[in-house]
Amino acid sequence: MKKESHMTDLSVAQLKDIRAAVMGAAAKAPGYLIGLGILFIVLGMIGVAGQVLFSFLTVNVLGAFLVIGGGLQFVHAIQSKGWQSVGIQVILSILYIAAGLFTWVFPIPALEVITLWLAAIFFITGFLRLVSAFQHRHFNEWFWLALSGLISILMGFLIMNGYPASSLWLPGLLIAIELLLQGWSMLFLGFAARSLTQQ
Repeated sequence: MKKESHMTDLSVAQLKDIRAAVMGAAAKAPGYLIGLGILFIVLGMIGVAGQVLFSFLTVNVLGAFLVIGGGLQFVHAIQSKGWQSVGIQVILSILYIAAGLFTWVFPIPALEVITLWLAAIFFITGFLRLVSAFQHRHFNEWFWLALSGLISILMGFLIMNGYPASSLWLPGLLIAIELLLQGWSMLFLGFAARSLTQQ
């Protein structure tokens, strides 16, 4: 009986070590994770409430990244004397800057392009999940994989059915949902880290 109790205590200690190893440095700062989680959840809720505003913010941030990235690439290409692909890098940097300026000057067409891209992603990932489900049809869980694939394809059809009007709110809504999911994930990780430090 003592031997079994010792083994149980050992496994609990090992489990705690494993949890600490998985959490890493995050276990030392649970408040940081909880705070970030709450911030992301609040931003996500604001995004859900103001989807159109979030969509326009998204396209402006994307434009800023494209312009800044293109500018840095241009400077790097000019300073890299003797590099054989300088011309290609300069052309790419100009394309990046032009795309960034396009999203600022014409935000609605840019949102329409982003929406088409999102619809294509849903269609492709849904099809690939259906293929994967067919490959795993000998397992009981294949149904859930097939269902997720069908839902992705349905999402693609729903996006296209509401296009182009959906381009005004859909990108903002998806980013808001992602912020909510990331926020809840960080919040749960923060609580897990705090419970680990209290043990």
